[in-house]
Amino acid sequence: MKKSHFGKGFRAQLPLQMMVLPGIIFMIVFCYVPIYGIVIAFKSYSVTDTIASAAWVGLENFRIAFSDKFFWESVVNTLAISFLKLLIGFTAPIILSILIFELKNGWFKKVVQTVSYLPHFLSWIVVGGMLLSWLSTTGIINELLVGVGILDQPRNFMIEANSYWLIAVLSDVWKEAGWGTIIYLATMSGIDPTYYEAAKMDGATKLQQIFHITLPLMKFIISLMFILAVGGLLGSNLDQTLVLINPLNASHAEVINSYVYKVGLAQGDFSYATAVGLAVSIVSLILVLVTNKFTKKMNDNKSVF
Repeated sequence: MKKSHFGKGFRAQLPLQMMVLPGIIFMIVFCYVPIYGIVIAFKSYSVTDTIASAAWVGLENFRIAFSDKFFWESVVNTLAISFLKLLIGFTAPIILSILIFELKNGWFKKVVQTVSYLPHFLSWIVVGGMLLSWLSTTGIINELLVGVGILDQPRNFMIEANSYWLIAVLSDVWKEAGWGTIIYLATMSGIDPTYYEAAKMDGATKLQQIFHITLPLMKFIISLMFILAVGGLLGSNLDQTLVLINPLNASHAEVINSYVYKVGLAQGDFSYATAVGLAVSIVSLILVLVTNKFTKKMNDNKSVF
């Protein structure tokens, strides 16, 4: 009976099933089949070999990676930039979405939303060119800082290694904060207005309404976004790095993704790059599981997964 019922349901939904089929095939071909390539991390692979014919070297690629000072330098840069992005970039969309939600003027609210979304649609090539212009010795940032007396003379911030982390974080927040408000605004639009009306009748201020109504009712989606953000701690933006890195700031700009990209593609050491990528993926999975367990306690033992 169950098989018959399943067959009838499947036939009844056949047009919908056929629409899903291309997506399933795409996922299998491009997401699951390539998993076999992970074995390269345990082999000495080159373009003249096949994956099957390459010689096994066990954990040798991992040993080389973990003894490479340039790898650990990229790890430090990745963690520093990612933690700053997590601290600033994770909270910025939440604060911005609350500010937009509290706007009462309809047309002005739409204008603010649209303006905040726009940077997301700019490629990092365009943003990188803007930053190179703005942060040069003749750029607008130097003109402003010198004009108000913060700097005595102009500085080219893009060639200062110590300035890179802040540049990377703030430029990423400027580009993505507006786009990140979409999911929070959608969540807030579903909050029952009677909660706010009751709070007003009880004399609650706007801040009290935000802290006792808005944020508590958003904690589930905030937890989900936090888990995803923590899971991506070791996956700094490759596009941003390739655009902004230069020989003078490389000591602070090189991240794991760009390091793997250079070693794997530029130098052709595919086994080494795969080993590093596999190690990063394992650590990221552990971070996701640990963060999920942590947020579960904050959500009355309810997991977002």
